[in-house]
Amino acid sequence: MAERKWLICRSEDLTDGGLGRRFQAEWHGVPAPAFVVRWMGRVYGYLNECQHIPIELDFNEGDFFDLSKQYLVCATHGAYYRPDNGLCLGGPCKGRRLTRLTVVEQEGEVYYLPDGELGDKV
Repeated sequence: MAERKWLICRSEDLTDGGLGRRFQAEWHGVPAPAFVVRWMGRVYGYLNECQHIPIELDFNEGDFFDLSKQYLVCATHGAYYRPDNGLCLGGPCKGRRLTRLTVVEQEGEVYYLPDGELGDKV
């Protein structure tokens, strides 16, 4: 069976520490809001759901980074997460993780692999 992959955006659409791209993922067979960002040259994907209260992180669409461009931040609660592994470093859900998704960058495009979901939320 061929691996499914869903195109999210072009690689050039994601700048390091810049705006992310929202997309609709499939999580356990159910549509779920998700996003990808580029940080330190790599692309990371997560479900768009704060670990404090299940609301989307970005208030302004695609604006996931804090002012320092070093952390992902929940615009509502101020919880901040490491971009590379989704670990919450501060705020009301410290120690928990965003749910990571499998994303790949191939031939100048970023794809979501719905059958390769990592789901390493703690």
